[in-house]
Amino acid sequence: MTELVANVIKHVGAGTPTCLAVSMNGDLLRIEVTDPDGKALPTPVRATDETEQGRGMHLVNGMAVRWGVVLRGASKITWCELATGLRSIDDHVDGPQVAKAEALLGLCVIGARSKHSRPGLRSLAEAEEVAIDLIADLLHWLQAHGLDPDAALDRAQSYVDSDLREAR
Repeated sequence: MTELVANVIKHVGAGTPTCLAVSMNGDLLRIEVTDPDGKALPTPVRATDETEQGRGMHLVNGMAVRWGVVLRGASKITWCELATGLRSIDDHVDGPQVAKAEALLGLCVIGARSKHSRPGLRSLAEAEEVAIDLIADLLHWLQAHGLDPDAALDRAQSYVDSDLREAR
């Protein structure tokens, strides 16, 4: 991603309006950078041992499964796809703990703290805010019942750490 954005800054100009999009395409992570200059096309150039520049697109080419440029009128989209190693688009959300958390987050969106009237989470950022609100509510509940919220957080973290060790 940094190489694609750096190309816009170097070859189109600092301050150029640029759009970054990241998505999953099957088991590939797709990164797209859009800029308003359809003439300055990214191309791997031959860099010598002495030069400090000119290796960016070689890095992209070496790391990406594939990459390319789509011209759209006067603008362009430079994209690359990176292998994730996931078996499917949602492989990273496997496991009963994640499924239970997603169900709870879905219920919380329906609750009074929801900032929109449409049911369902619209983004990971929104899900994160709902999760933080839920954690804060649970900590208040623990404290209201005379329990130690910090000790509960420590125990929860040790459960997560243990699960991560077992997964390796």
